[in-house]
Amino acid sequence: MKKAPDFTLKDTSNQDVKLSDYRGSSNIVLLFFPLAFSGVCTKEVCSTRDNLKIYDSLNAVVFGISVDSFFTLKAFKQSNNLNFTLLSDFNKKVSESYGVLNHDFFGMRGVANRSVFVINNSGYIIYEEVKENADEMPDFGAVQEVLANSI
Repeated sequence: MKKAPDFTLKDTSNQDVKLSDYRGSSNIVLLFFPLAFSGVCTKEVCSTRDNLKIYDSLNAVVFGISVDSFFTLKAFKQSNNLNFTLLSDFNKKVSESYGVLNHDFFGMRGVANRSVFVINNSGYIIYEEVKENADEMPDFGAVQEVLANSI
């Protein structure tokens, strides 16, 4: 198992969220998505919103991360009534540290590949899935199974 890179990112209220603050208390699901307001990304976050009770029951906190500004993510969160925290990796450092920074996404440089990481409450990555094809959704069933087995 690999230790999850720690980070501090801004949420949609311009507040700092530090990953290591959750160590010892919760499992973490990090959902990296390419761009707010795009079709598959909207489908992904709405699916997560609709299933958040499952993650809550598995002692998991979900964070959605994209390279969009926190201003954009605030509008995205409001327009989709999202019930979990979105984080702005505007400077692309976290996407890079997790190895998911795509340097050519439809001609755009520095957009995160759609990916999911499950981090246990000890701070180790216990599941990761990085999609090369942005049209593919993560395997949420596998994510939930890993979380269930970590309780």
